[in-house]
Amino acid sequence: MAPFQPADPAYDSRVRASFARQSMMKLLGASLEQVAPGAVDIRLPFRADLTQQHGFLHAGVTTSIADSACGYAAFTLMPPGAAVLTVEFKVNLIAPAAGETFVARGRVLKAGRTLTICSGDVFALDGDGEKHVLTMLATVMTVQNRSGLSD
Repeated sequence: MAPFQPADPAYDSRVRASFARQSMMKLLGASLEQVAPGAVDIRLPFRADLTQQHGFLHAGVTTSIADSACGYAAFTLMPPGAAVLTVEFKVNLIAPAAGETFVARGRVLKAGRTLTICSGDVFALDGDGEKHVLTMLATVMTVQNRSGLSD
């Protein structure tokens, strides 16, 4: 994958400030682990209150962190004043989400002026290493200076 050049040299601080305002990630207990042009990793420790009836992390939770990782990966490449919104994604649940912690890795595949295509993968981490539990293909839209939306 070719390296991406961010349109805003202050992309890192913009991403971190935006993530800090995202109530959903706070609710889940997720944190930013890595921010780079076209790439964001989000970490989520296991919590029993986020599981489904079999004790696995709920698919809605793993999908949420993958979606945010993809959105923020796209956001790293946006110009100042632009925002992003996910307009579509497809998810494959590969394995039950069992682990001590989870990492969602969002990567830009193709950056466009209006639409950016991203991949997202969630891995369950524990003493045995990491297990791939979810993969996502997402389309993220650039939103320029719209009322009600900010970075």
